[in-house]
Amino acid sequence: MSKRPDSDKAEDDRASTVEQYLVKDPERFALNMARMIEQAGKAASAWAEPREKGEVRDHVAEPVVDMVKTFSKLSEYWLSDPQRALEAQTRLFSGYMTVWANAIQRIGAGGDDAVKPEGGDKRFQDPEWGRNAFFDFLKQAYLVTSRWAAELVEHADGLDEHTRHKASFYVKQMSNAISPSNFILTNPELFRETIASNGENLVRGMKMLAEDIVAGKGDLKLRQADYSPFEIGKNLATTPGKVVGRSDVAEILQYEPSTETVLKRPLLICPPWINKFYILDLNPQKSFIRWAVEQGHTVFVISWINPDERHGTKGWEAYIREGLQYGLDTIEKATGERQVNAIGYCVGGTLLAAALALMAQEGDHRVKSATFFTTQVDFTHAGDLKVFVDDEQVAAVEKSMTEKGYLDGTKMATAFNMLRSGDLIWPYVVNNYMRGKDPLPFDLLYWNADSTRMAAANHSFYLRNCYLENRLSKGMMELAGRMVSLADVTIPVYNLASKEDHIAPALSVFLGSKYFGGEVEYVMAGSGHIAGVVNPPAAQKYHYWTGDKPAGDFDRWVANATTHPVSWLARMAAAQPFLSTAQLYLENRLSKGMMELAGRMVFAADVISRISPRVAWQRK
Repeated sequence: MSKRPDSDKAEDDRASTVEQYLVKDPERFALNMARMIEQAGKAASAWAEPREKGEVRDHVAEPVVDMVKTFSKLSEYWLSDPQRALEAQTRLFSGYMTVWANAIQRIGAGGDDAVKPEGGDKRFQDPEWGRNAFFDFLKQAYLVTSRWAAELVEHADGLDEHTRHKASFYVKQMSNAISPSNFILTNPELFRETIASNGENLVRGMKMLAEDIVAGKGDLKLRQADYSPFEIGKNLATTPGKVVGRSDVAEILQYEPSTETVLKRPLLICPPWINKFYILDLNPQKSFIRWAVEQGHTVFVISWINPDERHGTKGWEAYIREGLQYGLDTIEKATGERQVNAIGYCVGGTLLAAALALMAQEGDHRVKSATFFTTQVDFTHAGDLKVFVDDEQVAAVEKSMTEKGYLDGTKMATAFNMLRSGDLIWPYVVNNYMRGKDPLPFDLLYWNADSTRMAAANHSFYLRNCYLENRLSKGMMELAGRMVSLADVTIPVYNLASKEDHIAPALSVFLGSKYFGGEVEYVMAGSGHIAGVVNPPAAQKYHYWTGDKPAGDFDRWVANATTHPVSWLARMAAAQPFLSTAQLYLENRLSKGMMELAGRMVFAADVISRISPRVAWQRK
């Protein structure tokens, strides 16, 4: 029996490949296209109706105008010099010619791509991106174009730093948006699924799109997870507790102790008001609050109100007086204790830092140690969120907030998603609205979707004093008629950053450490803004790094830091029992007078910063 020629086998493979992209049932396919159009009409109606009623006003023009202005400045740099413009065009043309020559060569003899995706790029994993000449060419042409555009920004020496930052960000957004992986006819996997299902995936996708626009009340509320399995109090935020105080801006929650005896000094947690408090009590396995209660801490948490038009004039002073200091008052009423340890998370930490500076001037010394989770106090290197902050954009946001007295939570959620649009926007657009598949259940993304509004005065103060003018680290922030300075904060500070944080970059947290007036311990956890903090010890995921005092060059600190192959909280958990036992012995066995003497002579450092991992690690 003779062997078939390789050319015949290759021809069969090509025919088989082409067969995947041919409609098998034209009648059914056409019917589904009609159903898809019907669902698309419902989505358009869901978008248009609230606008016709005046319930929604679009502000899309403002960021688009800023993007156009930014690109105009970039274009002006390259087009102002004909030689420079010619060189840029030549580089792009040369890249296309390399891809074309490589494609011709691969048809005859095979070989590797001329341009390859970055490691970890999940968009081009389907085998057809390399096996099919058409899709392979699209992929390489896209990579050449997107990298060329990024280089235009990188080498635009005439741009000021803020414009360059914005241009780089916008180029990244555009590159992510126009990726061939985002479109049916240019994504082999989407193309095959559409043909195989005769377009039913598109019918499901348009139905989901309409539902998500309805859920967003006229705006798209991108579905990032299956939210149906989750219920607050049932499988989220389940650590037992109760409301023990309520002000105009916050509720104070107290959690039930899970140990027979508790540490003398209570713990007050100040979470960000941008999302709900239960990020620190996500589930029994990922709950910092549950962990702290199990270590013998009496835990109180501020749950910020989801503001409406009544809270439009509530600024940072109100959030300090009616939130943080009200929490301290509530703790004293509930426990009789005046001295408290405090934790601030993200912008909640920034508020805590500013409050501590104000309280130091006012003689309020109830907070005896401060732990900050991914908190910025200096905003020089505040990451891509600074793209949205300049005089014109802040003024536009303030104008928008004036209409209602608050900024809608979806606006901030969109901004945060754009920081990682390649992970948090486009994969879900493709999965939901083109593949027609429900995303998987994920508790963290359920919490992320449970967004909150921002009171107008509060948000405006934050944008202007922190991101725009960086007043807190400069000692120029005015609160209650006083210029506050972080140098007045002399209590021990534990500063936790996370290595891959896009919201509070580890560099920014590191540099902010030098502004406090007391001793600061800086630790860098693995992962990002959320996972780096809430990752439970039992998971044994990620690393953390410890080193010298946070001073000098950040890269040098990282290079010389000690790597610990566990969660930062795992090390704290391992060291905590001895510390707690010693404290409990003093607090429960010694007389009050003897306890005060022993506390001063033996356990001074422990009593000052009971929750600080720095102290716990030293007592190993």
